[in-house]
This record gives sequence, C-alpha cells and structure tokens, in this order.
Amino acid sequence: MKRQLIAAVGVAAMVVGLAACGSDGKKDGDSKASSTSADRYKGKTLKVWTMTGSAPKGWTDSVKSEFETTYPGSKVDFQTQEWTDIGPKITAALSEGSVDVLELGNTQTSGYAATGGLLDLTKDKSALGGDGWAANQNEAAMLDGKQYAAPWWVSNRVVAYNKDLWKAAGLTDAPKTLDEFYTDLDKLKAAPGVADPIYLPGQEWYTYFGLLTGEGGKIAKKDGDKWVGGLESPEAQRAFETYKKLQSYSVTGPKDKDEATPQQKDVFAKGNVGAMIALGWELPAEKDMPKDKIGFFPLPGKTADKPSGVFIGGSNLAVAAQSKNTDMAKDFLKIALDDKNEGLVAAAGNIPNKPALNSQLTGDFAKAAQAATAVGGITPNTPNWASVENKPNPIKDFLTAALQGGDYAATAKKYDDEIAKRLNEKN
Repeated sequence: MKRQLIAAVGVAAMVVGLAACGSDGKKDGDSKASSTSADRYKGKTLKVWTMTGSAPKGWTDSVKSEFETTYPGSKVDFQTQEWTDIGPKITAALSEGSVDVLELGNTQTSGYAATGGLLDLTKDKSALGGDGWAANQNEAAMLDGKQYAAPWWVSNRVVAYNKDLWKAAGLTDAPKTLDEFYTDLDKLKAAPGVADPIYLPGQEWYTYFGLLTGEGGKIAKKDGDKWVGGLESPEAQRAFETYKKLQSYSVTGPKDKDEATPQQKDVFAKGNVGAMIALGWELPAEKDMPKDKIGFFPLPGKTADKPSGVFIGGSNLAVAAQSKNTDMAKDFLKIALDDKNEGLVAAAGNIPNKPALNSQLTGDFAKAAQAATAVGGITPNTPNWASVENKPNPIKDFLTAALQGGDYAATAKKYDDEIAKRLNEKN
C-alpha cells in the first residue's frame, strides 16, 4: 500500500513506445467463429498480476473458483508482484503481451494508458459494474474521457492516536471539527510524557494535498491546453494555513523532511507522540505498539458535517492491450468486480469501488478512512504527474519554504512555475 512511492516512478518515460508494439496473434474475441458457450475458454489460461499486500486471499480464492466454474476448462493464474522496481517489469509485459490483467496504482494508470499499453474499456464500463463506481475513484482509471481500467479499491490517511496519552490528557471523544482538534492538541501539549501532540513533518505533502482538495482547490489544473500550478490560489493558501497550524504542534517534526525521514511509524512507536496522520501500513508493528493502544478518526473538517479532504491512493485493474485473451480478461473483470467479490475486498479492510458496498467494511482504520473518501481526490490525471514527484519535489520544497517564513505569494508562484514546467514537458 505504499502509494506515495507509486507516482514517483517515471511512468511516462518507461512506457514510451508501447503504442508501436504490435501483435500478430489473434485475440480471443477476433474470430467470428469464437464460441459464446460456457466452454469458450476451455484450455486457456489467464495470467493476472496483483501486487504484494493488495489482493485479499478470500477474494483471490473466490474469483478463481467462480471464473473456473463459470468457464469449465479455463484457468486463472494469479501471480504476485513486488511494488519495488515494478515499472520496467510492467512495461516489458505490456509490450510483449505476456500478462492479461494487471493491478496498477491509481497514479500509474494514465501513464500506461497514454502510450497504448492498456485496452480501452469504455464500451464495457456498464457491464463491469461501472454505473455504481465512485466518481472520484474512477477518475484515476480514465484518460481523455476514455475508460482504461476499473477502480478496485482505495485507502487514505487518518489520524492515528495513542489512547494512553489521550487518556492522560483527559480526552475521551474524537474531535468533530478542526477547532476541537486544536483544543485537544493543546491539552496533549500540557500532558506529562508527551513530546509531540502530533507528529507532522513539514514535507508531508499528501496531508496538504487533502486539505487543498477539501477547500475545493487543485494542486494543478488545465488552462486551455496548458497545465498551471494551483499553489497561488485562495484555496491553496487557506489549506496551507490549516497545515501550518497543525504542523506547529509537531515539536520534533522537521520542516524540511517528509514522513519517511525518519519513518513516522518509528517515531510514533516511541510512545510519546499523541497522534500522527497516517496510512494503514504506517502503523507500528504489534511488538512495538499493540494495536489496541491505537485509535483512529478522520482528520476533522472546519465544520462537523464533513471531515477534511484526503488524497485517495489505491489500485485499478486493467487489461493489457497486447493480450491475446481480451474477451477472457473482460469476463474475468466482470466476476472480479461483482458485488460479491468486491464485498470481500471491503471485508478485508479496503474501501471498495462502490459506495453501496461501504457497509461491508471491517476494521476501525478502514471505517475512519471511509468517512473521508467521499471528499477525497487524486493527483492530476496526466502521464507527466510522475515528474512532479521526482526529486526535488516542488510541493515539498514549497511547504518547507513557506513554513520557514517565506512570503506566501512569491513562494507559491516560484513553485507553481516549476509544477507547470514539469507538467507541460513534451515526452
């Protein structure tokens, strides 16, 4: 679930040339004589790639059983891949047609779609259950108005808090508004044994991105045929003021480092941090801090009716354009994404692609995360977004400069210009 690493991969650079790759073999849907009976895929194997930690075993078992029962004689070959250095491997597989269905991080999808690596599923959207998909999740599965993947699941950051320290500070209920949260942080600051009321390093740009989304702003947007940065907007400045106030409660959190330097889960595990804003995988190991010592709630909003916005990271399922089993792959997606199997994704603690299935979510973290998903957003849907997250990340540098007292307007313009430069580069 290390979504923050996904977009940093040079997707656009790695997939250049996919569109030029051809296939001499006929696909299973190309022949007019193709069977429509249950045994249409007899003797065929569908190769499906999922990533480490993504596919719940219950889901995998159910999908495989259902597909192979529905289409006797067929086989689904699930293969688990590692996120580390996955880009070149995906590029090669898409070029060769050696994978049929694959999981992609939601910030990766547009890059592979733009260069011809993914099958256009626009006409299949309804058949895949797309009429019920959450719009803000599906945005990452589309490019230029066309459907190139199906949203599978998402997650986001929530406030994880140390129950013992909150009890010591006299806190019981989760705050419903940001003002209530600030009051709680003030109480934590005065409580014994608390080094940081909240640990929030200055470059935790995903939290800032969520605040900006909640304000109705964009980190970047299209102006005609050009991209422009959004840091100069009133929405971005309001989001920064909230971020700045939250960060002021982070006594030891450096203004020039991100949440991975050091890993915030290690900081939180010391037991003297009241709270942090984190993904599920960023929680300390059980041996370092028992899970029953950690509570969760969505970062509150300015009013009690909705939480602050969040960056929603997650995964999509796509079909390789060079697959020789495209019809088989589509039928696989119909089963993999049906309400029964998508419900198993929710039951494993991942937020499903359909709001109608949210009632099946399990786990305190997932339930807290789900509360903010509806007001969440994704990074700009362009293959060039990966270059923005390359070092030096201009959003991180902007946050550090502004937190260190730089003039907001001048600082925002400087880094908006850099964001625009990277997004408008020609590949």
